[in-house]
Amino acid sequence: MKKAAFSSLSLPDAFIANLDSLGYTSMTPIQAASLPVILEGRDLIAQAKTGSGKTAAFALGMLAAVNPRWFGVQGLVLCPTRELAEQVAQEIRRLARCIDNLKVVTLTGGSPMGPQIASLEHGAHIVVGTPGRLQDHLFRETLNLTGVQTLVLDEADRMIDMGFIEEIVGIVRACPRSRQTLMFSATYPDSIREASARFLRQPVEVKVESLHSADHIEQWCYKTRQDDKADMVTRILQHVRPSSTLAFCNTKEACRNLARDLQDRGFSALALYGDLEQRDRDQILLRFANKSTSVLVATDVAARGLDIKDLDLVINVDVTHDPEVHIHRIGRTGRSGERGLALTLATERDEKRLGMIEKYQQADIIWAEADSLTPAPGGPLLPPMVTLEIAGGKRDKLRPGDILGALTGDGGLAGAQIGKIAILEFASFVALERDIAEAALPKLSQCRIKNRLFKMRLIA
Repeated sequence: MKKAAFSSLSLPDAFIANLDSLGYTSMTPIQAASLPVILEGRDLIAQAKTGSGKTAAFALGMLAAVNPRWFGVQGLVLCPTRELAEQVAQEIRRLARCIDNLKVVTLTGGSPMGPQIASLEHGAHIVVGTPGRLQDHLFRETLNLTGVQTLVLDEADRMIDMGFIEEIVGIVRACPRSRQTLMFSATYPDSIREASARFLRQPVEVKVESLHSADHIEQWCYKTRQDDKADMVTRILQHVRPSSTLAFCNTKEACRNLARDLQDRGFSALALYGDLEQRDRDQILLRFANKSTSVLVATDVAARGLDIKDLDLVINVDVTHDPEVHIHRIGRTGRSGERGLALTLATERDEKRLGMIEKYQQADIIWAEADSLTPAPGGPLLPPMVTLEIAGGKRDKLRPGDILGALTGDGGLAGAQIGKIAILEFASFVALERDIAEAALPKLSQCRIKNRLFKMRLIA
């Protein structure tokens, strides 16, 4: 079937030219289904999995309605987590390159209020934020939402799962009744139906097929006992030897226990769950995304909104209660046209859940024997990178170019030996090739960045 082109939409020529320059040649299914509705000004409930292109869908609709000559908040996007808010804001800025002087502000927890307040004082067209921090600004009267034309609730199911419903209600009430409201959600439980009735007016419902074909994601299921799951995960990792694995558990206790077991067995593994401090969460995600941690053990709530590219393997350590969540989990591998691999560990108690998954995905579970998991050749399964932490960040006006220049200049490293650079408020994190990191640290510690020495350390 021929994919619909963005040029078929009622978007300005400048928008289409910018989309072409960004490589957006044709619409994804969620974009094709939702953008015409959004551009008509209708309210929308859209159900689509992560990675489906939903951010561009609501961003283009929002940008098409913005008046750049008026410096008031005209678009508002609510996200469940800081990292998702930052991803969304970055994508909106890319799509808004064709609009002169358009300002996008990110308002999330974990960052000082002062700079956010100062930024709002100078005006903003679009605000992207988390419910708690947005509510703080409303309470301080540093955020005015009376001019909002487009309100987006992104990952709405997760925001409600995290207990943000009261904050969301307060934020919605601060917006005009005449606004357009767009709700995007990976799943559509009763809690979302109840919320949509409160927030939306005669919404159009759009659901994009979330099933994954067998030629896109390879799925296998292994029978095991509860007490043997850590052994099975170990055998899988030794057999597949992936560089990045996302392992799902149903509880934070199971996450912590499995991550600790894997660490004791020599694997580079970290646990991600709901009530981590933001600083710890940021560091865990950075280390996994920059390939200096091999295995991320996570709950569904904690993993929602993550945008991890090149994910080799998903392991369902625990079978989920919800077949839609199962599809959402495995859809994190096999992106960008690559073939994915998803493996599930099942005990006798999981028979009913597996039956629900078979019915939902309209395909039988394919079983494999544990004996087929034999260790592949190679030494210890170590991640290819190590993270260098620099005790300076945005507060010190550091930029990626400053760090890269120092490490490849006085530090003597080749550009190819340096991976992702992430700069947070008070610290920066740089991925270095594992083979050279330890020996290079003494010289790197003497590098001046913007004519200053910063403390540095390697995070194992």
